[in-house]
Amino acid sequence: MQKVYLDNAATTQVREEVISKMQDALAKFYGNPSSTHSYGRSAKTAIENARKTIAKHLNAHPSEIIFTSGGTEADNMVLRCAVRDLGVETIITSKIEHHAVLHVAEELEKEYGTKIAYVDLDGFGNPKMDHLKELLHNDPAKKLVSLMHVNNEIGNIIDIVAIGTLCKEAGALFHSDTVQSVGHFAWNVAETPIDFLTAAAHKFHGPKGIGFAFIRKNSGLKPLIVGGSQERGFRAGTEAFHNIVGLEEAFVAAYANLEEEKAYVSGLKKYFIEKLKKELPQAEFNGYSGDLERSTYTLTNVRLPFDSQKSLMLLFHLDLKGIACSKGSACQSGSNKGSHVLSEILNGEEVAKPSLRFSFSKYNTKEELDYTIEVLKEFSAS
Repeated sequence: MQKVYLDNAATTQVREEVISKMQDALAKFYGNPSSTHSYGRSAKTAIENARKTIAKHLNAHPSEIIFTSGGTEADNMVLRCAVRDLGVETIITSKIEHHAVLHVAEELEKEYGTKIAYVDLDGFGNPKMDHLKELLHNDPAKKLVSLMHVNNEIGNIIDIVAIGTLCKEAGALFHSDTVQSVGHFAWNVAETPIDFLTAAAHKFHGPKGIGFAFIRKNSGLKPLIVGGSQERGFRAGTEAFHNIVGLEEAFVAAYANLEEEKAYVSGLKKYFIEKLKKELPQAEFNGYSGDLERSTYTLTNVRLPFDSQKSLMLLFHLDLKGIACSKGSACQSGSNKGSHVLSEILNGEEVAKPSLRFSFSKYNTKEELDYTIEVLKEFSAS
């Protein structure tokens, strides 16, 4: 049986050089980075070098990079601390954000009475800029806008500069969950009107359990996790040194090979879309995921022409054939709930049809895509 991994939006295969770097770190640099002896100083130096490397690629200051356990913690940190420390009274977001934002906003509403406002979306899942502008100016409350740069299910890319500019004009803070775009798109935070962004290493061929938050200098945020002076006092707890150097290695490799790998993966997506349209012409693409310009090159979300009875067996059938993909965010795996993203942008008849997210990486091949489409075609005919 052929094995095909097309769930790279959930997590990615770790690069060999990252594994090697982490093994070396675990074997040789086991000192506590907070210790003052040579073992600790060696680890601490490597952490600070990683921080500088990431800051340089983002055109940020090293002090603006805070290592976290991943994107979810980073999102929690920014939203919770903005309400607690900066007097944010209203969070403006959308109903198709990752639950690391939506669920935190709901909790803040319960705990602090924070008002949650949802920007209207068009039929493709894009925020309506006129409505966003209206929400930003409808009352004098301190506001924070949280909109993800690349949607993790349908791949839509928002105009982050335009949105950031609107926020700046209105005196609002702007946070973006950039977990699906850091490592896949170039960033320059010095020229982007954004206050906070978040990232996770395992989305760009790094280890799980490590990520970072970019927090604009002099933001006024205070620690979410207390108990030690690590991360310049911003996040207590002994640093996961091996994960941090793994993140750095993956980050450097992602940007060193960005154009080459982007061209290759974009070619895979284009090939998959064209062949799927030919072999299953009734298939449709959700959001802008079938558009090579307005969605990320790393994924597409396909609505398949199968009835409800067949759709129950679809993912199981693909898994039996060795094909890994997703019916939505990996964070929903094991849940009987459908995709909150698709439920928001599709009508009832469209939602009833099975939708699958196929996400690609440098490790995939056209032969794997041929096999996947052939399996779908056979399933359709059965």
